[in-house]
Amino acid sequence: MRTTFDPAALSGRVDALEHEMGAPGFWEDQDRAAQVSAEHARATRKLSTYRELERDAEDLEPLAELAEEDPTLAQELEDQIQGVQERLDRLEEERLFSGRYDSGDALVAINAGAGGTDAQDWAEMLLRMEMRWAEKRGFGVELLEASPGEEAGIKSATFLVKGDNAYGLFGAEKGVHRLVRLSPFDAAHRRQTSFAGVEVSPVVADIEELDIDDDDLQIDTYRASGAGGQHVNKTDSAVRITHKPTGIVVQCQNERSQSSNKAEAMTMLRSKLLELEERKRREEIARERGEAQDVNFGSQIRSYVLHPYSMVKDHRTDYEMGDTARVLGGDLDGFARSYLLKSAK
Repeated sequence: MRTTFDPAALSGRVDALEHEMGAPGFWEDQDRAAQVSAEHARATRKLSTYRELERDAEDLEPLAELAEEDPTLAQELEDQIQGVQERLDRLEEERLFSGRYDSGDALVAINAGAGGTDAQDWAEMLLRMEMRWAEKRGFGVELLEASPGEEAGIKSATFLVKGDNAYGLFGAEKGVHRLVRLSPFDAAHRRQTSFAGVEVSPVVADIEELDIDDDDLQIDTYRASGAGGQHVNKTDSAVRITHKPTGIVVQCQNERSQSSNKAEAMTMLRSKLLELEERKRREEIARERGEAQDVNFGSQIRSYVLHPYSMVKDHRTDYEMGDTARVLGGDLDGFARSYLLKSAK
């Protein structure tokens, strides 16, 4: 870990950033100041985490010696080792986030696929799972829009994940997720296979520089279907924007005013257009390397089987878990880590 993170270099970078922040006129350029401040916060947090981990790891040896003499300390030693290991795993993830936008926030969209009402119910389950995972990881989570299904579940939903490496981490969830279960919406209670897709786009500070022609946009307004009081229910405050050249559709209804929803929807559109460009770049790199990689949205990445047995399996890495309730409750760390490690290789 010392070789990977180079604490001396990281400490030097923190000092350099603090020196820049203390220079006269630093806050006059607000965009630059925001970038430097964010980098300083990330570097300081990473250095502090490393030093705390190093100190706690060094304390394990004397605690182990005491536990040999006093068996009542065995459980405390085991808890300490587990705590250090968990933080070590988190730090090791840091070296896997090397993409241009990996360190930033993420825009996550869930869409119901084939399977009718079952698929829409599955999409809602998937939304809940992904949001719980984000919350367990300590990210800020904000639901931007959700379109309810006809009978149950949702047709689509979009939420924002805020925090360090959110985009890099949620990149492991891109693709189609498949559910196999006994349908609660079938009178005969037959087994049903449903599909839902996850799209993940980066949210970056300079995204406004992306040029979008107004003639390429179709903007529609409609009444928000979510909570928000009388104002939301009686005015066409929700906004849907279609980008004609690519067919990308975004919508926002969480804000109270139409103008605010439009601004948020434009940010979402820029994020998705940026992800589209990144996807094309990855495909080009794969072709140049001669790699047979499917990096498209339609690729099935994971199966969640609830009947006739219980198993969640990632088809990209073969990582699997038998406790489906735990996975659907937001325990996705193992799946993400195995994917990131394989991608890094």
